[in-house]
Amino acid sequence: MPSGRTHDSITFLLAVPAGFLIWRFSGSVSLAIIGALAFVFGGLMFGPDLDTSSVQYGRWGLFKIIWVPYKMFFKHRSFWTHGLIFGTLLRILYFLGMITVLAVGVFIIAGFAGYGAPLKSFEFTSNWSDIGNYLRHVFGPYVLYTVFAGLWLGAASHSLSDWALSYIKTGKP
Repeated sequence: MPSGRTHDSITFLLAVPAGFLIWRFSGSVSLAIIGALAFVFGGLMFGPDLDTSSVQYGRWGLFKIIWVPYKMFFKHRSFWTHGLIFGTLLRILYFLGMITVLAVGVFIIAGFAGYGAPLKSFEFTSNWSDIGNYLRHVFGPYVLYTVFAGLWLGAASHSLSDWALSYIKTGKP
């Protein structure tokens, strides 16, 4: 496997072409920048090595605690972590789920601490929807797809470089 530094170099090297491709497909400079930033985030922070005590895992700092259940549940280099299709999709769903659980917890604690009543479930769902609507209003209807594509491509660059080096060394993917 390439080292963490090599993976980081690949991420930065490919971020510009990824942004260019997004610009060519969308015709939007803002979407291209968002996509390139999502690509970098996907490569540096959201890649498949979050199932180990890796550089990516360490970059989360205090927030790496959200990845502990993920690390415990998945075997390293499994189909579910390094798979091109499901790996990134699973991490995105897992991350959104953990953020939702943490946000609900904060609202409940704030409600009990006297900072107002806790949000009801429909209000919480409405707030998540409002965030998506705001992003689509400011950046266009394809912003969430662009973020997903950037995250996916950034994480895929990690898996593809792992597979390429394994193939070069052993002749097997």
